Amino acid sequence: MNQAKVLVVVLSLVLFSLAGCTRYHHGRPGASGEPTTQEVVSEVKRLVEENVKDPAKANQVQALIQEIVQEVRRSSQAARGFHEQLAALNANYDAPPEQFTKILDQLNNARMESAARILGTRFKIKELLTREEWKKLDDAMLKARQEHEQRPPSKDERY
Repeated sequence: MNQAKVLVVVLSLVLFSLAGCTRYHHGRPGASGEPTTQEVVSEVKRLVEENVKDPAKANQVQALIQEIVQEVRRSSQAARGFHEQLAALNANYDAPPEQFTKILDQLNNARMESAARILGTRFKIKELLTREEWKKLDDAMLKARQEHEQRPPSKDERY
């Protein structure tokens, strides 16, 4: 029975380590060649302007994109809070596995709720656009992602 408790603690610590391996721990956005949020927003804004010809509709799409950006920021901030709770709990030698599990459950539930809000906003954007506008915008975004992935790291990013 004692070995089972040790195994549960070890598994909890492994889960804690895996749960913490997100973009947040790999440095600031833009530091590893990844575009910053502002760079992405500017690029998407340009793509919307180029592919959605009705200015009023383009403005509505822009507003919805800002909702997504805000939700991503809220979600990232919440995840940092959960990671801080896990780190504090990890420092407590006597912390039971159930406490880790509770925080991990809350983290996963918060991520799912955020993803559902983002998905709902995606469908609002889709409802605004015609099939052709959606395809043009999606193709343009795919091309932009592929171009970014093919860019070699800048001189500052290599080291």
